[in-house]
Amino acid sequence: MVKLYKPKINDLWFKELMLSDEETMSYNLMWGGTIPFPKEEWEDWYDYWIVNHDNKRFYRYVVDEDDNYVGKVAYHYDANEDKYLIDVIIYSKYRHKGYGEDSLKSLLDVARNNGIKIVYDNIAKDNKAISLFLKLGFIIDYEEDKFIYLKKEL
Repeated sequence: MVKLYKPKINDLWFKELMLSDEETMSYNLMWGGTIPFPKEEWEDWYDYWIVNHDNKRFYRYVVDEDDNYVGKVAYHYDANEDKYLIDVIIYSKYRHKGYGEDSLKSLLDVARNNGIKIVYDNIAKDNKAISLFLKLGFIIDYEEDKFIYLKKEL
C-alpha cells in the first residue's frame, strides 16, 4: 500500500533524481529520455504545480510503508487538448513491486474525488505499462505509429 505525499520544496531533490536517472526515464526515450531539473528551477516549478495549481494540477510523491519516496503521480488540465492528462513514474529501483498499480489507483481516486470525469495518457507502444492501464479499465482511445492514447472514465 502506498501513500501520496505533497512534497515540500526541499524534497524536490527526489524529482531531480528521478528525471536524471536513465533507467527510470527509459519510458521517455520517445520524448528525449532524461530531463534536466536544476535547483534554480525548483521555486518556479513548485509555485506552479503545488502552490498555485488552480485545481487544474495535482502532483504528489508516492511513499512506501517505510516512508521511502518510490515515485510520483500527477495530473494536469491541458487546455490545448481540453482534457486531463495523468502521469505516473516509479523510480527504477522500486519497479516490479506493485507500486505502479497502487500509485495509479490512488491517482485515479484523487482525480475522481476532485470531480474529474475522464483522464487520458499517451504511452509509447513499447512501454510495458500499457498492460497495467488496460487492467485498470483504461481503453485505447486511438493509436499512432509510436504511441497509444488511453482514456478512462471515472
